[in-house]
Amino acid sequence: MPRRTPRTTLDRLRTSRRLPGFLKTASVCVLVAGLLSPLTQTAVAATGTAAANDYCGGRCSDILPPGENGNATLAQILLNQAFGTQPAHAEDQLGPYANLATGYKGLTDATVNTFFNDASFGVPADQVASTEKPAGRGDVTIVRDKKAGVPHITGTTRYGTEFGAGYAAAEDRLWLMDVFRHVGRGQLTSFAGGAPANQGLEQQFYRNAPYTEADLQAQIDNAVAKNGARGQQALADVKAYIDGVNAYIDASDSGRYFPGEYVLTGHKDSITNAGTIEHFKVTDLVALASVIGSLFGSGGGGEVDNALSLLAAQARYGVEEGTRVWESFRERNDPEAVLTVHDGESFPYGAKPADAQGQALPDAGSVSREPLVHDRTGSAGTAAAKSSTATAAKTALGSARRGMSNALVVSGKHTADGHPIAVFGPQTGYFAPQLLMLQEIQGPGLSARGASFAGLSMYVELGRGQDYSWSATTSGQDIIDSYAVELCQDDYHYLYHGTCTAMEKIEQKNAWKPTTADGTAEGSYTMRVWRTRYGPVEYRATVGGKKVAYTTLRSSYLHEADSIIGFQMLNDPDHVKGPQDFQSAAQHINYTFNWFYADSQHTAYYNSGDNPVRAGGVDSEFPVWAQPAYEWRNWDPATNTADYTPASAHPHSVDQDYYVSWNNKQAKDYTTASWGDGSVHRGNLLDDRVRKLVAAGGVTRTQLVQAMADAGLADLRAEDVLPKLLKVVTSSPVTDSTAAAAVSRLQAWVTAGAKRTETSAGSKKYADADAIRILDAWWPLLVKAEFEPGLGSDLYTAVTGNLPVDEAPSAGHGPTGSHAGSSFQYGWWSYVDKDLRAVLGEPVQGGLARRYCGGGSLTACRDILVGTLKDAVGRTAAQVYPGDDQCAAGDQWCADSIVQRTLGGIKHGKISWQNRPTFQQVVEFTSHR
Repeated sequence: MPRRTPRTTLDRLRTSRRLPGFLKTASVCVLVAGLLSPLTQTAVAATGTAAANDYCGGRCSDILPPGENGNATLAQILLNQAFGTQPAHAEDQLGPYANLATGYKGLTDATVNTFFNDASFGVPADQVASTEKPAGRGDVTIVRDKKAGVPHITGTTRYGTEFGAGYAAAEDRLWLMDVFRHVGRGQLTSFAGGAPANQGLEQQFYRNAPYTEADLQAQIDNAVAKNGARGQQALADVKAYIDGVNAYIDASDSGRYFPGEYVLTGHKDSITNAGTIEHFKVTDLVALASVIGSLFGSGGGGEVDNALSLLAAQARYGVEEGTRVWESFRERNDPEAVLTVHDGESFPYGAKPADAQGQALPDAGSVSREPLVHDRTGSAGTAAAKSSTATAAKTALGSARRGMSNALVVSGKHTADGHPIAVFGPQTGYFAPQLLMLQEIQGPGLSARGASFAGLSMYVELGRGQDYSWSATTSGQDIIDSYAVELCQDDYHYLYHGTCTAMEKIEQKNAWKPTTADGTAEGSYTMRVWRTRYGPVEYRATVGGKKVAYTTLRSSYLHEADSIIGFQMLNDPDHVKGPQDFQSAAQHINYTFNWFYADSQHTAYYNSGDNPVRAGGVDSEFPVWAQPAYEWRNWDPATNTADYTPASAHPHSVDQDYYVSWNNKQAKDYTTASWGDGSVHRGNLLDDRVRKLVAAGGVTRTQLVQAMADAGLADLRAEDVLPKLLKVVTSSPVTDSTAAAAVSRLQAWVTAGAKRTETSAGSKKYADADAIRILDAWWPLLVKAEFEPGLGSDLYTAVTGNLPVDEAPSAGHGPTGSHAGSSFQYGWWSYVDKDLRAVLGEPVQGGLARRYCGGGSLTACRDILVGTLKDAVGRTAAQVYPGDDQCAAGDQWCADSIVQRTLGGIKHGKISWQNRPTFQQVVEFTSHR
C-alpha cells in the first residue's frame, strides 16, 4: 500500500518567498468523510539499504525544516487546524533546527547529529520505517528512515530509479508541486481560488516569464538538442520521473488518500470522490523551474530604478557631481568589500565604461509601470489584490533582492584531521511544506543524497555524492538588461532594426468561484504582457521626447530548462571525481549562483550563469537603446542566445585557504547587480569568524558549525556599525541622562557580543532586550537624520528605492519581509560606516563622495546622533514592534520569530530567530575513491 501523507495550503506571499493562504473552514460532513479516509502507512521492512560507495565516514549531516512529509489527508489537515496535531514527519526537523540557536555553544562532534540528520548513504536495518515498490515495480525500491522519513530510492534501471524519484516526490509534495506548476503558468487563482495573496503571487512571476505552451515545449526541445547524449538522457529521466508522479496521483486517487487541499479548493469531492487531479506533463516542470529560477537564480535588473536615482542625483548636484555622488552610493567595486575569492585574482565584469554608449535615460517624470492586470470583475478583495500586486511588482524588479544562503568551507591544510570541512546551504525561506525536499537516489549513473526543489527532484540539486559534496548561494551578477524600444504607429508597435514591428500580446485569464477555503467572491481578471524581441515590456516613458517602452531581457529567458544538464552531471559519480569535474558541471548551470565543493582532499568554488557579452561602451547599470549597436554580442532574438563570457572569466578557485559566502561580492572587479556590497556586509560576519579559525589552525566540524551559528545570531549593525556610532556620541561627554543611559545599555550589549538571543532556551524573551529595542528604533531615525539633509528628500527617497535602509529581523518592510529569518543583507550599514569614519577623520577606502553626518562636522554629527538616540529611547516596544497577523504589538521576540508560511493545510509553531540557511549540510569526507 502506498505511503499516505499529504498536507498544506497557501498562506500569504508578502515577498518573493512567501505564499498564499486559502484553507479556513470545512463542513461537518467533509470532516467526517475525511476522518474515514485511510491513514495507514506501508508495512515496516525488515532489512535496510546498503551504504554503497559512501566515503563520508559518518561525518555527513543535513537538516531541512519543518519536516520531510509535506502531504496531508483532509483528516490530518482538519485535526491539525483544530488541535495542532501533526502528521508523521511533518515537523520533526523543526525542533532540532531551532535548538541549535541555544545549543551551539556546547556542541561537540559527537552531538552534531542532535541538531542535524545523519546524511550517510543507505538506511541501517534497525532504522527502516517502511519499504515499498512503487506501482509494484521490480526495478526500484523506496525505503524511508525512522528519524526523518527521508525517501532512499534505489533502482536497478535508470528508468525505474527516476520513476521512484517522481513517486517519492509526489508522496511528499504533490500539492506543492501542483501549486507551483500553476504559478509558473499564471493560473494560480483559477486553481486555488481568488484570495488576494494568490493573485499577487501569480502576478509577481507572470511578467518575468509570460510563456505560452509552445514556449515551454521549445525550451525542452532546445535543451535536449544542444546537449547530445546528455540531453537525451535528461529528457528520458524527466519522462520517467513524471510517470512516477502520475502513478502516485492515480494510486492516491483510487485509494482516496490524496492531499486534502484538493477537497478544500473544490477539485475533489470528499464523499463521492468526484473530480480529478490532473496528470503532470513535461512542460509543467519547465513552468515550475521558471518560478524557482526567477526567485533565486536571475541576477540583475533594476536599470530603470537606477536611472531614476541617477537623475535625482544630477538634479540635486548637477550632472558631473551628481554622477560622482551616485557612483559612490552604488559601490560597484568597493575596495573594502568582503570577497569570496580573496587571493587577489581579478575577474572583471560589469565595470563602469570610460565613455558610456547608447544610454536611454528617461525624461524626468515620464516613467510609468506597464499595467499587468486588466478586465477585473468581482469586488471582494480588490483593494488587497491591488496592494499585493504593487508589492509583487517591486519585489520582481530583480533577483538581486532575493539573495540569501551561506557557505563556510575550510581547506584541509587548516583542519584538525587534514580533510576539508564545509558547512553550507541555501536560504529558500520557511514554508509549510518547505520548497525543498530531501532524498537519496541510487541507480545507474546516479548516486547522491540531498535536497531538491519539489517537482524538480529527478536529481539532487544541493547535497553530497559518494565522496564529494556541493552547495550554492545566490550570486546576483547581472544577466538582465533593459532596452528602450522606440514606439511607432501606436503604443503597441516598436522599431526593430528600423522596421515598425507589432508587439506580441500574451494573456492569461483567471476566473474563480468561491471555495471552502478561499473566502472571496466569484471573480476574474486578465494578466496581459506585451512582448518584444527584446523581452517583455516593463515600463513606458519618454526619452528626449520620444515615446519608448522599456523591456527586460535576461539570458535565462526562454532557457529555464538548460541547467538540468549541470545537475545531471553533479549526480553522476562517473563525471565528478574532483574539483575540476565539479566546476565543469557547474558551468552548465545558466542561473546565477555561487557553487562550493568539498571532498576529502580539495575544496573549490565556481560562479555560474550565462553572463552576456555586452557591446563596447554599454553600461549595464542603465537602460540602453534597442539598436543593433547596443545589443548583446551575436544575440539571436529567435532563440535568445548570445555570446557569453568564458568559464575562465567567471570567478573560480581551487583550494583557497577558506571560502565564505553570504551573497557578498564574489571577487575583485566582479560587479554584481546588488547595491550594498560595501565595507559592511553580512558576509563580514562569516569572514571575521572563519578567518580567525583558519589563523589558529586545527579547525573542526564543531568549530565551523559554531562560527555559522554565532554569525547567525549576530545583529550586523550592532557588531560592525554601533561601535562607531558610540564613538561619535562619546566624542564629548554625554551629559543628557537619557542618552547616557542608552549609551550604557548599547555598550553593554556590544561587549556581550551583540547577539539577538533568548535569556534561556524557550524563554521567548531576549537578553539585552532594551538595547535591541533602542537600536531597532534608532537605526531608521539616525540614517534619515544623517543623510536626508545633504541628499535632499528626492534623492534620499530614490536611493532608498535602490537599497532599503534596514533589514533587521523584525523589519517587515525589508526585501525579505517579516518572519523570514534571513536578515541584514540589504541596508545602509556601509554608508553609515564610511560616513562616520570620514567624520571621525579615520581612513576610508572607496568613501562616499561627500560627508553627510552634520555636514562633515563631528560636533554637528554628534548632536544629530544624540538627538535621534533620545527619540529612539522614547519609542515604546509597541511602537517599535507594532504587531501583525502573527504577533501582538510590543512582542519583541515574536516580531523577530521565524514563521513557516503555509502553502497548504498544515500549520507549525514559530521558532526563535536565527539568520541561517534553510537546508544545511555539515560535511567532512574522510576518504576518496
